[in-house]
Parts: sequence; structure tokens; C-alpha cells
Amino acid sequence: MTPPLRVAIVGAGPAGFYACEHLLAEGPDDVEVSIIERLPSPYGLVRSGVAPDHQSIKGVTRVYDRIASDPRVSLHGNVEHGRDLRRDDLFAYFHAVIYCVGSRSYRHLGIPGETLPGCASAGDFVGWYNGHPDQATRRFDLSGERAVVVGHGNVALDVARMLLTPADRLAHTDIADHALEALAGSRVREVTLLGWRGPAQVAFTLPELKEVAARDDLDIIIAPEELREDATLGPDASRGREQVLDLLRELSERPMRGCDRRLVIRFMVSPVAVHGDDRVREVEVASTVLEHDADGVIVARATGSRERLPADLLLTAIGYRGTPLPGVPFDQMRGVIPNVRGRVIDPVSGQHRPGEYVAGWIKRGPSGVIGTNKPDARETVDALLDDIAGDDRRPVLGREVFERLLHERCGQVVTHDQWKAIDAAEVARGEPAGRPRDKFTDVASMLEVVRHRDAAGSTRGEARQ
Repeated sequence: MTPPLRVAIVGAGPAGFYACEHLLAEGPDDVEVSIIERLPSPYGLVRSGVAPDHQSIKGVTRVYDRIASDPRVSLHGNVEHGRDLRRDDLFAYFHAVIYCVGSRSYRHLGIPGETLPGCASAGDFVGWYNGHPDQATRRFDLSGERAVVVGHGNVALDVARMLLTPADRLAHTDIADHALEALAGSRVREVTLLGWRGPAQVAFTLPELKEVAARDDLDIIIAPEELREDATLGPDASRGREQVLDLLRELSERPMRGCDRRLVIRFMVSPVAVHGDDRVREVEVASTVLEHDADGVIVARATGSRERLPADLLLTAIGYRGTPLPGVPFDQMRGVIPNVRGRVIDPVSGQHRPGEYVAGWIKRGPSGVIGTNKPDARETVDALLDDIAGDDRRPVLGREVFERLLHERCGQVVTHDQWKAIDAAEVARGEPAGRPRDKFTDVASMLEVVRHRDAAGSTRGEARQ
């Protein structure tokens, strides 16, 4: 008798859920999927990366919840690959594994003074205001008036917008309580976005820029001379990119309104040093010029022209990178798992490692928006199904045996039903203040909800007997 096709997905973010969705839709009827997540809470960056005042974007979790509710799917939260399970463990229970662990670390500038107090990754700041357990205990000093954010992507623009948003506008979102309190006392009134390339190369999208441009309490400062055309868009430029440039030009011509808060967008400048005694005080930047490298790619080269910008806080939003998983190949240069169309590649032989696949940022690098993960995951799952179709399924241990192993090793494993109890508790906590939810920001509090729920269920069961 042919055993069910058992697939493990490591990571319960968008890539993991889209991979699961495609497996359910296109895989065999007997497919069984186990989603393994290191936190008790699923949804990845939809929960911990999307800005609190972008609740409509977070609505995609309803789709993920429907996927997790399928009887062919099991969610195993509070289980970490490398701590509780290793690669060899998974292949005793599954025919294939899809790694969807995202990019959990951040790129650094690599310049003098970057480790001074007051310098941090924008990713840590995002996790902090979203209540991610990894960053919830961080502290950000918002007592100064000027912040500098390095980067011209959506994360950089989000961070700048959050720093310049009055706390009362965030009071009815799902921002973490500690962040709301800190932002209420913030003295930050000016944020400068730095980009070492030109306006034609910005990575933030039109909707993000429009949102900032529509603010009536914010002056946006762009020097018209910095909008010079150092590099053309080229024949394949999208209409969206042209509209971004048009809006930047419009903003550069907008008269100042005397607002209390200011966003300064700088182009063609690259940080070269951070200065300060006990903390960051200034960011030294060099002017850049754009050139084409040997492959025709536009690159920025620093010139001798330098200036110092006052700064009480420096946040770097220059990209995420993946971290290695035990026993799994890793490309240190690119920060991804080496792969061809989602098939994990052995770096020595150059061949596909049977049964191993990858999707999401850990596959392609940190690019795209949430929806980008859908076709990316589909490509990976199609490769998996093509490979499996040509193989006899080897015997593997079943779902019940796997779940027993997890409980022996992990103690409290959070199922989908138990996550729903955590979710309901967060929603209930937020209701008195008119908030969509009041998040638990540490693992222990989430697990306490699960224990209370399970104990109450046991008591009700005993009462019925």
C-alpha cells in the first residue's frame, strides 16, 4: 500500500502557507502537510513586519487560517528547526521538506562607529513596535529630535513614517504597548532617508510614497537638484516607477507648510562613518556618482565630497539576509539556501539534494511584497510534485508518531486550535480600547494562554462525565 505523501514545511510565514496551499490544490489527494514554526504564533512578517496602521494588509491571515484549518494540515508551533528537530529527524517522517524560514538577520553598513549606542537595524525597530518576541525587550532612545534612516525601500519609508506619526494616531492599531508608550514620549521631529543611488533607483513603491505624501502634518523636503537624471529608467521601466519619479518631483516643488514634523529624502549620498562619544551624534556621508559596472549594472561610487548630518538615532534598512540551518547548504555570499527553481543544491556536487526544497526569501533573497511569495512557492511545489511523481514513495513514520516525538522533545507544541485561543485572547485584550488586538510579546505569555485553555477544556470534560 502506497503511504500518504508527507511534506514538512519549516516556517509559517507567507511562503510557507502559499506552499501549503499549492500542495493541497495540486498534490495527490492523500497529501499530509506539517507546518513547523519556531514561535507559538504563525504568519511571519505579516504579523511582525507589516506596520500596525496597515491592518488591511494583515487581512491576508484569513487566507492562511483557512489553509491551516484543512484536515490534511497540521500546525506545530513553538518548535524550532536546529533546536528541537534536525534535518535527519525530518526525513524519518517526511518524503520532502520545504524550508521557508525567511531572512532573520540584517545587513550591516560596515563603517566606523556603527556599533555606537543609538545605532540599530530598522528590522529590529520594526520587530520592536510590532511586538515580536525577539525584539520586544529592545530599547530605542527617542529623546533626540533627529533620526537618520539608511535605505530607500518600503521598510525604510515605513520606519520613517512610524517615527513621525503622533502616538494618538496609532492608539487604535495593534502596535505593541511598549512601543506606543515610547512613541508617545518621542521627541523625534525630523527623519532623513539616505540613499546612495538616485531617484530612478528607489525601491519603495508608489502606494507607500503616496501615503506619506498625503500626510497633512508633515513637511517633505527634497532638494530639486538631487532629482537629476543620473541614470535613465530604460525601455523596460514600469509605469509605477515613472509615477514614483513624478511624485518625487512634485514633492520637491511643494512649498513648506511649517509643520512640526519633517521628512527629508536625500539621494546620491552614502554613509561612511558614524561619530559620537557615548552615543551617535553625527552621520558622515559621501556624495556618490552612478556608473555602470562590467555587467551593465548601475552602481554608486563614493566621491571625495563629504558632509556630516546631525543624528540622535541611526537605523539601517539596507536589506535582510538568511541564516544557516544545521545540515542544510547555505550560500554565505547571498545569504540564501542554494537552489535551482526551489530545488536545494549540494554545493559540492552541484546536484539536487533529493527531497529538499526552499521557498520565499531564503530561496530568492529579501525582495518583493507578500504576494510575491505566491508564484515563488508555486514554482517550488511544482518542482517537488514533478520529482515525487517519478519516485516510489519510501516508507516513513506517520503523523501520530511525529507528534509524539515533538511532545517528548518540545514540551508544549502549539496546534492550530491552540493558536486560535491565543489569537482570541489577544483580540479580547484589545477590545476595551477599540484595538484590533493587544499582542502578547513573549512566548511564556502565549503558552500560558494555551495551558489555561487546555486546563479549562479538561475540567469541562471531567464535568460532563
